[in-house]
Amino acid sequence: MTLPCPAPDSCLVYLIRHGATEHNLAQPPRLQGRRLDAPLAPEGRWQAERTAQMLAQVPLAAVYTSPLLRARQTAQLIALPHQAPLYEVKDLVEIDVGQWEGMDWAAIRQLDPQWCELFEADAGQYGYPDGENFQQVQQRAVPVLRQIVAQHLGQSIAVVSHNVVNRCVLAYVLGIPLAQYRRITQDNCGV
Repeated sequence: MTLPCPAPDSCLVYLIRHGATEHNLAQPPRLQGRRLDAPLAPEGRWQAERTAQMLAQVPLAAVYTSPLLRARQTAQLIALPHQAPLYEVKDLVEIDVGQWEGMDWAAIRQLDPQWCELFEADAGQYGYPDGENFQQVQQRAVPVLRQIVAQHLGQSIAVVSHNVVNRCVLAYVLGIPLAQYRRITQDNCGV
Protein backbone atom coordinates (compact mmCIF):
# COMPACT_ATOMS: atom_id res chain seq x y z
CA MET A 1 0.00 0.00 0.00
CA THR A 2 1.38 3.39 -0.99
CA LEU A 3 0.93 5.94 1.75
CA PRO A 4 0.32 9.58 0.91
CA CYS A 5 3.30 11.77 1.59
CA PRO A 6 2.65 15.45 2.19
CA ALA A 7 4.52 18.03 0.15
CA PRO A 8 7.15 20.02 2.07
CA ASP A 9 4.84 23.03 2.21
CA SER A 10 1.76 21.12 3.42
CA CYS A 11 0.63 18.87 6.25
CA LEU A 12 -1.55 15.79 5.89
CA VAL A 13 -4.14 15.86 8.69
CA TYR A 14 -6.14 12.78 9.67
CA LEU A 15 -9.18 14.33 11.35
CA ILE A 16 -10.77 11.68 13.56
CA ARG A 17 -13.89 11.60 15.68
CA HIS A 18 -13.50 9.86 19.05
CA GLY A 19 -14.80 6.32 19.61
CA ALA A 20 -18.32 5.72 20.88
CA THR A 21 -19.42 6.28 24.47
CA GLU A 22 -22.55 4.91 26.12
CA HIS A 23 -24.24 8.23 25.25
CA ASN A 24 -23.49 7.70 21.54
CA LEU A 25 -24.77 4.11 21.70
CA ALA A 26 -27.96 4.85 23.66
CA GLN A 27 -31.22 4.39 21.78
CA PRO A 28 -31.99 7.15 21.12
CA PRO A 29 -28.52 8.70 21.36
CA ARG A 30 -28.06 11.44 23.96
CA LEU A 31 -26.20 14.70 23.42
CA GLN A 32 -22.86 14.96 25.10
CA GLY A 33 -20.97 18.17 24.89
CA ARG A 34 -18.11 19.12 27.14
CA ARG A 35 -19.89 18.72 30.48
CA LEU A 36 -20.33 14.93 30.33
CA ASP A 37 -16.78 13.63 30.26
CA ALA A 38 -17.67 10.02 29.53
CA PRO A 39 -15.09 7.31 28.80
CA LEU A 40 -15.17 5.11 25.72
CA ALA A 41 -17.66 2.27 25.81
CA PRO A 42 -16.21 -1.19 25.00
CA GLU A 43 -17.43 -0.74 21.40
CA GLY A 44 -15.74 2.66 21.28
CA ARG A 45 -12.45 1.18 22.45
CA TRP A 46 -12.78 -1.48 19.73
CA GLN A 47 -13.41 1.29 17.16
CA ALA A 48 -10.34 3.19 18.35
CA GLU A 49 -8.19 0.06 18.18
CA ARG A 50 -9.33 -0.57 14.57
CA THR A 51 -8.58 3.04 13.65
CA ALA A 52 -5.14 2.74 15.24
CA GLN A 53 -4.50 -0.42 13.19
CA MET A 54 -5.61 1.34 10.01
CA LEU A 55 -3.22 4.24 10.68
CA ALA A 56 -0.34 2.09 11.97
CA GLN A 57 1.55 2.33 8.67
CA VAL A 58 1.07 6.09 8.36
CA PRO A 59 4.13 7.96 9.60
CA LEU A 60 2.40 10.17 12.16
CA ALA A 61 4.66 12.86 13.56
CA ALA A 62 2.22 13.76 16.36
CA VAL A 63 -1.30 13.20 17.63
CA TYR A 64 -3.41 16.10 18.89
CA THR A 65 -6.54 15.64 20.98
CA SER A 66 -9.37 17.35 22.75
CA PRO A 67 -8.91 17.26 26.53
CA LEU A 68 -12.12 15.23 27.02
CA LEU A 69 -11.64 11.64 28.15
CA ARG A 70 -13.32 9.97 25.15
CA ALA A 71 -11.04 11.82 22.73
CA ARG A 72 -7.89 11.30 24.85
CA GLN A 73 -8.52 7.55 25.10
CA THR A 74 -8.98 7.35 21.33
CA ALA A 75 -5.87 9.45 20.67
CA GLN A 76 -3.72 7.37 23.04
CA LEU A 77 -4.55 4.21 21.11
CA ILE A 78 -3.79 5.91 17.78
CA ALA A 79 -0.47 7.36 19.01
CA LEU A 80 0.75 4.09 20.56
CA PRO A 81 2.03 2.26 17.43
CA HIS A 82 3.94 5.38 16.40
CA GLN A 83 5.27 6.29 19.82
CA ALA A 84 4.16 9.72 18.63
CA PRO A 85 3.89 12.62 21.05
CA LEU A 86 0.36 13.30 22.23
CA TYR A 87 -0.79 16.88 22.77
CA GLU A 88 -4.02 18.03 24.42
CA VAL A 89 -5.49 21.17 22.88
CA LYS A 90 -8.28 22.89 24.82
CA ASP A 91 -9.77 24.56 21.72
CA LEU A 92 -10.52 21.11 20.24
CA VAL A 93 -13.00 20.42 23.06
CA GLU A 94 -16.56 19.55 22.03
CA ILE A 95 -19.22 22.22 21.75
CA ASP A 96 -20.97 23.30 24.92
CA VAL A 97 -24.51 21.97 24.43
CA GLY A 98 -25.75 23.92 27.44
CA GLN A 99 -29.20 22.99 28.74
CA TRP A 100 -29.51 20.09 26.30
CA GLU A 101 -26.59 18.09 27.76
CA GLY A 102 -27.54 14.44 28.24
CA MET A 103 -30.88 14.78 26.44
CA ASP A 104 -32.10 13.05 23.29
CA TRP A 105 -33.60 14.95 20.34
CA ALA A 106 -37.19 13.82 20.99
CA ALA A 107 -37.03 15.23 24.53
CA ILE A 108 -35.41 18.45 23.25
CA ARG A 109 -38.14 18.95 20.63
CA GLN A 110 -40.79 18.50 23.31
CA LEU A 111 -39.08 20.74 25.87
CA ASP A 112 -38.07 23.60 23.58
CA PRO A 113 -39.70 23.26 20.12
CA GLN A 114 -39.20 26.88 19.06
CA TRP A 115 -35.49 27.02 19.88
CA CYS A 116 -34.99 23.55 18.40
CA GLU A 117 -36.52 24.79 15.13
CA LEU A 118 -34.15 27.79 15.08
CA PHE A 119 -31.19 25.53 15.87
CA GLU A 120 -32.09 23.09 13.09
CA ALA A 121 -32.49 25.96 10.61
CA ASP A 122 -29.10 27.55 11.39
CA ALA A 123 -26.89 26.08 14.13
CA GLY A 124 -24.17 28.51 13.09
CA GLN A 125 -26.24 31.38 14.48
CA TYR A 126 -28.66 29.68 16.88
CA GLY A 127 -26.64 27.39 19.07
CA TYR A 128 -27.48 25.42 22.15
CA PRO A 129 -29.34 27.32 24.91
CA ASP A 130 -26.77 28.43 27.51
CA GLY A 131 -24.08 26.86 25.33
CA GLU A 132 -22.24 27.65 22.10
CA ASN A 133 -23.26 28.02 18.49
CA PHE A 134 -21.38 26.45 15.59
CA GLN A 135 -19.84 29.77 14.53
CA GLN A 136 -18.17 30.05 17.94
CA VAL A 137 -16.79 26.52 17.61
CA GLN A 138 -15.46 27.24 14.13
CA GLN A 139 -13.85 30.48 15.33
CA ARG A 140 -11.88 28.65 18.03
CA ALA A 141 -11.08 25.40 16.23
CA VAL A 142 -9.94 26.60 12.79
CA PRO A 143 -7.19 28.98 14.03
CA VAL A 144 -5.75 26.36 16.38
CA LEU A 145 -5.68 23.79 13.57
CA ARG A 146 -3.92 26.29 11.31
CA GLN A 147 -1.26 26.72 14.02
CA ILE A 148 -0.85 22.97 14.41
CA VAL A 149 -0.53 22.46 10.65
CA ALA A 150 2.10 25.22 10.41
CA GLN A 151 4.23 23.32 12.95
CA HIS A 152 4.12 20.11 10.90
CA LEU A 153 4.80 21.07 7.30
CA GLY A 154 6.01 18.06 5.33
CA GLN A 155 4.54 15.68 7.94
CA SER A 156 1.38 13.72 8.70
CA ILE A 157 -0.52 14.15 11.96
CA ALA A 158 -3.71 12.90 13.56
CA VAL A 159 -6.23 15.17 15.26
CA VAL A 160 -8.84 13.51 17.48
CA SER A 161 -11.84 15.63 18.31
CA HIS A 162 -15.63 15.56 18.31
CA ASN A 163 -18.59 15.43 15.97
CA VAL A 164 -19.46 19.13 16.04
CA VAL A 165 -15.87 20.37 16.10
CA ASN A 166 -14.92 18.20 13.14
CA ARG A 167 -18.05 19.21 11.21
CA CYS A 168 -17.28 22.90 11.79
CA VAL A 169 -13.68 22.45 10.62
CA LEU A 170 -14.73 20.45 7.55
CA ALA A 171 -17.46 22.98 6.71
CA TYR A 172 -14.79 25.70 6.74
CA VAL A 173 -12.36 23.69 4.58
CA LEU A 174 -15.09 22.70 2.10
CA GLY A 175 -16.72 26.14 2.03
CA ILE A 176 -20.06 24.81 3.28
CA PRO A 177 -22.22 27.25 5.28
CA LEU A 178 -22.69 26.18 8.89
CA ALA A 179 -26.46 26.20 8.34
CA GLN A 180 -25.84 23.13 6.13
CA TYR A 181 -23.60 21.26 8.57
CA ARG A 182 -25.79 18.15 8.43
CA ARG A 183 -24.41 17.48 4.93
CA ILE A 184 -21.19 16.45 6.69
CA THR A 185 -21.31 13.20 8.63
CA GLN A 186 -18.67 11.43 10.65
CA ASP A 187 -19.30 8.24 12.56
CA ASN A 188 -17.48 7.45 15.77
CA CYS A 189 -13.81 6.90 14.87
CA GLY A 190 -14.52 8.12 11.35
CA VAL A 191 -11.37 9.44 9.67
